[in-house]
Amino acid sequence: MTVVEENAVRDNGVEETAAAPQPADELPDVPRRIGGPTRSGVLSLTGAAASGLCTAVLLFGQLAPLSGALGFTVTAYLGFLLIYAVLTGLEENGQAVRDRVMTVVLWSAATLLFVALALVVGFTAWRGREALPHANFFTQDMQASGPLDPLTNGGIAHAMLGTLTMITIALVITVPLGLACAVYLNQIPGRFSRFVRTIVEAMTALPSIVAGLMVYATWILGLGMQKSGLAAGFAISVMMLPIVIRAADVVLRLVPGTLTEAAEALGAPRWRTVWHVVLPTARSGLATAVILGTARGIGETSPVLLTAGFTAALNADPTNGPMISLPLAVFNFVKSPEPTMIARGFGAAAVLMALVLVLFAIARVIGGRGPGHQSKRQARRAARASRRDAERYAELHGPGLQLFETAENSQPRGAGLHQSAAPPRSATSHDEPAPDDEGDN
Repeated sequence: MTVVEENAVRDNGVEETAAAPQPADELPDVPRRIGGPTRSGVLSLTGAAASGLCTAVLLFGQLAPLSGALGFTVTAYLGFLLIYAVLTGLEENGQAVRDRVMTVVLWSAATLLFVALALVVGFTAWRGREALPHANFFTQDMQASGPLDPLTNGGIAHAMLGTLTMITIALVITVPLGLACAVYLNQIPGRFSRFVRTIVEAMTALPSIVAGLMVYATWILGLGMQKSGLAAGFAISVMMLPIVIRAADVVLRLVPGTLTEAAEALGAPRWRTVWHVVLPTARSGLATAVILGTARGIGETSPVLLTAGFTAALNADPTNGPMISLPLAVFNFVKSPEPTMIARGFGAAAVLMALVLVLFAIARVIGGRGPGHQSKRQARRAARASRRDAERYAELHGPGLQLFETAENSQPRGAGLHQSAAPPRSATSHDEPAPDDEGDN
């Protein structure tokens, strides 16, 4: 409708609404459901799974001379994905089909990894079920026990103490050095920092036996020290250090630059910005970096054998005498043909997994939640701090006005005629109403 026609309609007093005709091929936009199962989606998954299984049965049993469980599984899964994409394409567009297929692939990978982890943990605990119920397994060593002794004699106390001692020494060395190096790489870019990053990335692929040989050549052969838990801690720290540095460097890069810019704009020096802004923001990620390094170092066997030796007795002194770790004890137990020694080996492996789980829980507690996420305790603490700030502000608000008004009233009377004519005001706050003038009444 043109402007002239609109004016004519308005002049005649007639209201007319004209809807523009829509093309037949254009449909209204309907928002696509992103998450949550739907009836058609469940039916498509079920039908595609059944069709993929039937396709694999036909190929391996009737149509093609194929065999093997692995090939059957792969063929059934590929057929399932293909048929599911076709069924989804009957109702959705190409983008939705790609999204649904990739979602199924990711869920399948996550399920496969979870099943593999459950099988490893369950198999280890099941094979070690004969040794774990005995209390002496956790309180005794193997100094007075042999391969033919029953499970009521001997234990892994010496290996547990050795593992805790070695990993503690390695963490004491690795955590400060690794975090400091990551902060240097993140905060001081340059030619030397690029060189250090290249060395760190190269050391992540360093074989563990090479680290053990380096400590053995320098600490034991070069300096004349004896094999001990301290030397093993040095070798484990060499393996842990590049993992911690690389993971911490990646985490520190994720800290928003606006936070550091705001801190430096307020006048904070670089070290205070790093200590009070960057590190607290990345605390959860740094705890994960330490966990990754610990998981790498706690399972090492060859550097421990080279630098700490082997012993069946309990040794609590990391600087004197050989020590043994849980992975080395597992290797020594399972290579024996005796069933009791094999049960001890699997029991020691189960204890090692439980120890890693405990260390992981401790690291998560220390790391806390991510930035922007508070626990209930932290929220209550922040609320109490806010109330204290509000009360302190309220206390300082009134006395400030009183001091101002006292200074105003202390001016000399000859400063102006309007001062003698104006009645003195009482030291009240702005929230209280002014008293009524009795002279007006």
